[in-house]
Amino acid sequence: MAEETEIQAETSPAPVDEMLEALKALPDVAAARELGELVLRVQRAAAHGVLKTLRDQFAFQQVMDICGVDYPERVERFEVVYNLLSVTRNERVRVILNTDERTPVASASDLWPCAAWWEREVWDLFGISFDGLEDHRRILSDYGFEGHPLRKDFPLTGYVEVHYDEDRKAVVYDKVKLTQEFRNFDFLSPWEGMTLLPGDEKVNRSRS
Repeated sequence: MAEETEIQAETSPAPVDEMLEALKALPDVAAARELGELVLRVQRAAAHGVLKTLRDQFAFQQVMDICGVDYPERVERFEVVYNLLSVTRNERVRVILNTDERTPVASASDLWPCAAWWEREVWDLFGISFDGLEDHRRILSDYGFEGHPLRKDFPLTGYVEVHYDEDRKAVVYDKVKLTQEFRNFDFLSPWEGMTLLPGDEKVNRSRS
């Protein structure tokens, strides 16, 4: 009897992921589970409709975050990522779309008013614009800031520096002036990352 139970357990089919199968049926959506989380990849033109469907038909009531990712080597270098939460289902879903520097993405602020804050952050840090977003003011950097600091091609030193000018009695902006040449450090430990230490070449030369 015990052997029969073990055989049945081994041959029993895996449980059906009903949520994943339902999302796969949506048009213009590539759905999968990655590391246990639902991930949807959608076309930019269809993204707003998919988000509305997720809210109204799948009970993803809250948008927890909207962020950007920069891949400069791609033609459409940016990914816009929406992290949604369903309180009733105790489920999260990540919606990802691709875009470039010129093409705006449909704003989700009409679906979730709080999305306007996240979209302003994405605009400020990556320069991705949102069609329908009424307020494209910067939200994390200063209004006079040049560029978008989370782009991979943005210089680490920035373009301007802010300091208090004692003569003018005011905070002023100046172009960045480095007191020494900018250097990159690899932070390798000489005991772990390096196979040849300075001076070793002399020892090897003397042995030969």
